[in-house]
Amino acid sequence: MTPEVPPVRIFTVDSLQVKLASNRQELGQLAAQAAADRIRALSGERDFVNIIFASAPSQDEFLEALSLEVGIDWSRVRAFHMDEYIGLPADAPQNFGFYLRQRLFDRVAINEVYYLDGNAPDPDQECLRYSALLDQYPTDIVCLGIGENCHIAFNDPHVADFADPEHVKLVELDLTSREQQVHDGCFTALDEVPTHAMTLTIPALVNAPYLYCMVPASHKAQAVNHTLTDPISEHYPATILRTHPDTTLFIDPDSARIYLENAAH
Repeated sequence: MTPEVPPVRIFTVDSLQVKLASNRQELGQLAAQAAADRIRALSGERDFVNIIFASAPSQDEFLEALSLEVGIDWSRVRAFHMDEYIGLPADAPQNFGFYLRQRLFDRVAINEVYYLDGNAPDPDQECLRYSALLDQYPTDIVCLGIGENCHIAFNDPHVADFADPEHVKLVELDLTSREQQVHDGCFTALDEVPTHAMTLTIPALVNAPYLYCMVPASHKAQAVNHTLTDPISEHYPATILRTHPDTTLFIDPDSARIYLENAAH
């Protein structure tokens, strides 16, 4: 196990624990250590650990550090991912399953990975297939981020539903979500970004017992501030994390900037 890296600051907002790291790299290391400790602990209690992973540049440092953690029995881990574009080739660099294969799944001896197929001939049936898998293998851990519009997975404000009856659904992405993909460097222009996606719903994520949320970088500062300070509502979907009994939010000075500036006044 890697040595513990002390966070700069730990505090709570409602039920949400927040860890402010000194930089983006340390954020990834802190989050990976916390998630790895949980995986190792759960592996001592059950045969398999079921984990949902996010796909975004905000997860790069976390996934890199997690892949290097020792003592994880990956042969007892089942992995899922939380969203996927519709109509993007499976081997496109922006494809979320492809992203996770490159950064984690091909680097560890994982037991099984269940992929959302964004090119399935019947997207509605694909949502039902994936929902059935989530029912069959109840989630233990979710590793996620927060979008610029405070989405979690692709639950943008206009489709977010804290009481969603579905596990997986089809959504039309809002403009902010699509623009973020350009800001992140995933696409070179807005017209290249798909307009629709499949996403796990908010209940499918927050009903898991353990959540680890990694949010570095200055373009997420407004989202972090909304998440920590605004009323809990679908208008800022990530605010739901403040109601969860065991979620840790990892931020860095860039993503924490607006929140810390406001808190200082």
